[in-house]
Amino acid sequence: MKKWFIRTLAGLILIAAVAAAGAWALLRASLPELDGELVVAGLEDSATIERDEQGIATITASNRRDLAFATGYAHAQDRFFQMDLIRRQAVGELSELFGAAAINADKRYRFHRFRDRARTILARQSARDVALIEAYTDGVNEGLNGLAAKPFEYFLTGTAPQPWQVEDTIVVVFSMYMQLNDDRARRDVRRGYAHSVLPPDVYAWMYPLGTQWDAPITGDAEVTGNYPGPDIFSIRELEKSGDPVPAGEAGRPPLNGSNNWAVSGALTANGGALVSNDMHLGHSVPNIWYQARLVATGDDSRDITGVTLPGAPFVVAGSNGTIAWGYTNSYGDWSDAVIVEPGASEGSYRTQDGDEAFAVYSEQIRVKDAEPVNYEIRETRWGPVDPDVSFNGKEIAVSWIAHHPEAVNLNIMGLETAESLGDALDQANTFGMPPQNFVGGDANGNIGWTIAGRIPVKGDFDPMVPADWSVADGWTGWRDPDEYPRVVNPESGRIWTANARVVDGEALKIIGDGGYDLAARAQQIRDGLFASDRFTPEDMLNIQRDSRAVFLSPWRDLLLETLDDELIDGDRNLIEYRQLVDNWIPAAAPDSVGYRLVRAFRWEVRKRVFDGLATPIREALGDDVNPLISNQFEGPLWLLVNERPMHLLPADYASWDALMIAALRSIIAVYDENYDGELADRSWGEYNTARISHPVSQAVPMLSRWLDMPSAPLYGDANLPLAQGPAFGASERFSVIPGDEQNGLMQMPTGQSGHPLSAFYQSGHEDWVNGTPSPFLPGERRHELTLRPHGLDASP
Repeated sequence: MKKWFIRTLAGLILIAAVAAAGAWALLRASLPELDGELVVAGLEDSATIERDEQGIATITASNRRDLAFATGYAHAQDRFFQMDLIRRQAVGELSELFGAAAINADKRYRFHRFRDRARTILARQSARDVALIEAYTDGVNEGLNGLAAKPFEYFLTGTAPQPWQVEDTIVVVFSMYMQLNDDRARRDVRRGYAHSVLPPDVYAWMYPLGTQWDAPITGDAEVTGNYPGPDIFSIRELEKSGDPVPAGEAGRPPLNGSNNWAVSGALTANGGALVSNDMHLGHSVPNIWYQARLVATGDDSRDITGVTLPGAPFVVAGSNGTIAWGYTNSYGDWSDAVIVEPGASEGSYRTQDGDEAFAVYSEQIRVKDAEPVNYEIRETRWGPVDPDVSFNGKEIAVSWIAHHPEAVNLNIMGLETAESLGDALDQANTFGMPPQNFVGGDANGNIGWTIAGRIPVKGDFDPMVPADWSVADGWTGWRDPDEYPRVVNPESGRIWTANARVVDGEALKIIGDGGYDLAARAQQIRDGLFASDRFTPEDMLNIQRDSRAVFLSPWRDLLLETLDDELIDGDRNLIEYRQLVDNWIPAAAPDSVGYRLVRAFRWEVRKRVFDGLATPIREALGDDVNPLISNQFEGPLWLLVNERPMHLLPADYASWDALMIAALRSIIAVYDENYDGELADRSWGEYNTARISHPVSQAVPMLSRWLDMPSAPLYGDANLPLAQGPAFGASERFSVIPGDEQNGLMQMPTGQSGHPLSAFYQSGHEDWVNGTPSPFLPGERRHELTLRPHGLDASP
């Protein structure tokens, strides 16, 4: 019996070992070839893919078409599953991989019918651009087929990778629209709730253009107007039902945005402009960007280094040796909510030209291991009807620039050969992409800002709230490039943007307010740029990594004033809270307990004050209404907590001090409920710990230790230059002078490869976490793969 048991156990162990070895072999088989020569279909001439010790690619070809092919090949070999997720999410096809759990997500994206729109857009592109996309597509599919086994994720999902299609490159650009724009115009609807209930003066005061933190390139900071008097607006008698829901430490989700800035050649050692860029996005494994140097050596020569987006054949941000450029999200008003008035007959709606029938599209969502799901979309001449929201009982259609054929083009590739800042700005105004703050500089020292992307011309309606376009002009066309706002070579020699208001006056009217950020981050960057008259890339990295608590310092002072002996009356918890705040580290540093406590205090007070002011809105429209809190609410909020008018204090509190003490007690209660230990253990690093995960590990947690990046306490937060959270922050950082790329800096989270067995899976990640300078250009060649077309003799 004992021998039988031992033999059976040994057999099971052997079977398990063989299975593990087989799985390991399959996993390794999906690693790309890094060295040698391969004959591939689709090339006109030879191309090479070199990689340095971190896997950063230098891709070289004799013409632009072959360069696109080789770029697609490299992307597919290192990142195909990531590319597949990007395109599937954008067009609502995740259910084919993940089953019924993804149906709701697919409906959200399928609403926009991006695959159909991509095909329409592709048909409008020039023959040259289509040829480049086709070459890139061929390269992707050749790279995928060149793997000895399919990427490991497909074994886990039990599916097979599908070939890349030509329109998928357009789809990838749509995925960025979804990240960077209000795709349902929900801000308009939520702001419209307040507009429809509040007195005009109150509405204008609660939704200002800016605050004392403003730091535009042109114009001045906004001065917060005085609060409305009790004869106009009072909430003192309006009691709320139930205990307030705590704000929670996360506050509002971070804005997908960025920092960028440039200084003129007068402020650098070699006379070239110095350009810096941090693009802030949600983090995943692998990183959204793929670092590369693209070199064409023939008659159409070029040499561009920067970050590429797997799924597209071009550098998104970087330097071509003559100009350098980067982006921040503009948060202009790129979508509008249109009130749909029903027509006289069923299935119709009113327009200025009479009743019109809805266009109805039936989309079929294919679901892994289940029956397909049909999803119906109704569209108006202005855009699709949102099935999940209404305004004052009326349906809302969404007019969004991404729905138009002009939304996407490949004009960004003109930057590859741009010879001056002026040339780059001219081209930026023609891009088909989510409109961005484009900041550039050239080797001659010139710097400039403009909007990259298409800007709609709007008719006579209020674009901040839902409007009835059946009686008002909506969008009437597109701005000509010569109408775009620009700032070129300002006297200060400095330009900066950080998702906040950049300009004023007519320029701001052209761009609009799509929810631009509070400008505390921009102000801290601006002040850092004016603190010196000479800059190097290393100096820029210091600004990029600036985590000083400039914005929260006034809130710390307010908190300390609130926690005086008389108000806290010997409360041990509040006494400890005060001591920790009084002795804080004035930065978003992992060891700072006081920073975390001040931050939580601001969020809790902000929520209670706004909820009180919004009480009339909910009384009029219902408790389920969620009115918009403006990113500029800091101005009215700061005025109230300092001047403390009783008629604007929620009825739940006897005094403003009582509101703030209640906020503090709520924070302590949240900590007690969710954490072990004392208040002194609540460091910022405990909350702000990197959690950068692979999509598969989120579904299969047991794989986290192999797939996810190491957890690490992080410096940084919103409202300061080092905008960094557990799964959000700088998706890249670079600082470079065009023509002096060898002295530039570049950092990216995670690594170049999406394969966990690759030596490049975490390459460079530790430098990004610690802020260690990394070179802008790829380093010394460690691997070289040559791609040759059929019929071309191999090298001897």
